[in-house]
Amino acid sequence: MMKTKIDKAKVFVTARFKSEGSVLRETVKAQGVGFETRLEIQSAEPAERVAAVVRNAENGCYVLQSILHPVPVVRQFALNGKPFEPETLRAK
Repeated sequence: MMKTKIDKAKVFVTARFKSEGSVLRETVKAQGVGFETRLEIQSAEPAERVAAVVRNAENGCYVLQSILHPVPVVRQFALNGKPFEPETLRAK
């Protein structure tokens, strides 16, 4: 461990999303528009040591890294135990 004493830390996260379209017409589209974070730290440690903790925390955060560097998503669907593709089937 880094042995850097952090007396207090507060993280504020704002996520912005939007959606458009109609669920009934199957035109609904949801989208993430942006994220904002603010980190407030209290520590008597030198700023360089605290900065190293912050860098490690951000670099080790799976969610933040997945947002900053999007990864492939594999999707699979099953209906009654059998594979199916929702995009190829439409209600009549």
